[in-house]
Amino acid sequence: MKRKDFIKKGILGSSIFVASTSIAENLINQIDELKPLEPIGFNHLPKPITIMETSSVLHKAATRGHANHGWLDSHHTFSFASYYNPDRMHFGVLRVLNDDRVDAGMGFGTHPHDNMEIISIPLEGDLEHKDSMGNTTVIKKGDIQVMSAGTGIYHSEYNKNKDQLTKFLQIWVFPNKKNVTPRYDQISLDLKDRHNKLQQILSPSPEDAGVWIHQDAWFHLGRFDKNFETTYQLKKKGNGVYAFVIKGDITLNHISLSERDGLGLWDLEKFDLVANSNDAEILLMEVPMNI
Repeated sequence: MKRKDFIKKGILGSSIFVASTSIAENLINQIDELKPLEPIGFNHLPKPITIMETSSVLHKAATRGHANHGWLDSHHTFSFASYYNPDRMHFGVLRVLNDDRVDAGMGFGTHPHDNMEIISIPLEGDLEHKDSMGNTTVIKKGDIQVMSAGTGIYHSEYNKNKDQLTKFLQIWVFPNKKNVTPRYDQISLDLKDRHNKLQQILSPSPEDAGVWIHQDAWFHLGRFDKNFETTYQLKKKGNGVYAFVIKGDITLNHISLSERDGLGLWDLEKFDLVANSNDAEILLMEVPMNI
């Protein structure tokens, strides 16, 4: 698949979605002028040679991909839509980590997904969700939303506030089962349960804390006082952990991280975490390293 075709599929299919057809067409017209690069379809994902040579990979906040569409300001940790970096296709089964800001009265029009586990974590404001399964809900800070796209779903997301922007993390994980029946779930968590502790928000089991997905993955959120220390023990051998600092300064496995930095770790059983500022917040995503 040529680069522009890959990006077109992202804009009109299951990558970046715009509020109107005209915006999409303008983006596609710009993309058509780009010179084609090597194929980057999912069947041609580069082997993670770079990160497998060491036990960690560091992505500083300023090195992320960035797309500002006016109503949508998005930073991409991994290749997404018009941002393509062959060294940043994924971390294990973690395919997308987008840090999105949606202006008041704007949002993502109806668009499709399939065979992907999609997790949304609101950081500020709220977002209305509608989908082809008949769900109409609003997610806000403290909520965790998950969709197993499976055989295929359509959905839209809008910030219906007139004077307040919405910030949220959009995360995609490759599933361990394809063509499952599409599923939607949403829960509200007590923010106090992540103060100076790691609050589990996602797992592979419906019986466990948080939402669940079709993958051997565990997500945790934590908010810490300065100088708080803890240790994270991996749940499954062979998994890695991608850490994303939402706010503040944190040292992870003796590596200093600041707001919006990302750090991937693997080939280890546990690691230490130290908060270097008050109200430091972090998201830990433990995922299988083999797709």
